[in-house]
Amino acid sequence: MTRQTLQKIINRLIRMFSRPTFLGTEYLPLEGGLIVATNHLSRLDTLLLFINPARGDITALVADKYQNYPLFKWILNTGGIIWLDRENADFGAIRAAVAALKQGAALGIAPEGTRSIGAELLEGKPGTVLVALKAGVPIVPVGITGTENVFRRMFTLQFPKITVKFGPAFILPPLDRDRRDEQMKAYTDEIMCRIAALLPDRYHGFYKNHPRLNELRSQQS
Repeated sequence: MTRQTLQKIINRLIRMFSRPTFLGTEYLPLEGGLIVATNHLSRLDTLLLFINPARGDITALVADKYQNYPLFKWILNTGGIIWLDRENADFGAIRAAVAALKQGAALGIAPEGTRSIGAELLEGKPGTVLVALKAGVPIVPVGITGTENVFRRMFTLQFPKITVKFGPAFILPPLDRDRRDEQMKAYTDEIMCRIAALLPDRYHGFYKNHPRLNELRSQQS
């Protein structure tokens, strides 16, 4: 099965059981290397990025624990994702991600590193910053809402509403070697606060009332 055929099937299935809305797709460059940094609530999140209406070549970094689910593994492999060992320093996956970005791919990454069981943002990890700086590509933040209970509600025919909201692209400046650790933390917070700014208050979690989030929301107003 081709990637395009799989996208059409997944798109139809998702829309059969839920009501997804994609906002801000104009912020997704149509070509060129790009990181799409998202919050992570559900296994469905990766599939929603996969069927976004603006950038059909998007792939993702996905935790290798999902290889334990045969159907999900097949779908993700067909979609061309990059498997990541989140339990160890997976430099092979990082190199593969950077190479894909330099070749012009769009790559979805969840900076939290795992699903948020409570639907609130967890503290971000620096891996996304590392990949973005090594590849020299812009980052588009995306906030996803409505997927935290989606599987339970889908099969009761409640047709849950899902929103996938993209924000403006931004580029991280090179690191100052003398302030590397400080800047890595600041850049990670920048990514996470830009994601949080696309989400309702109840999803802000670790970044609730963060000064940078408050600044971004003030600019939106």
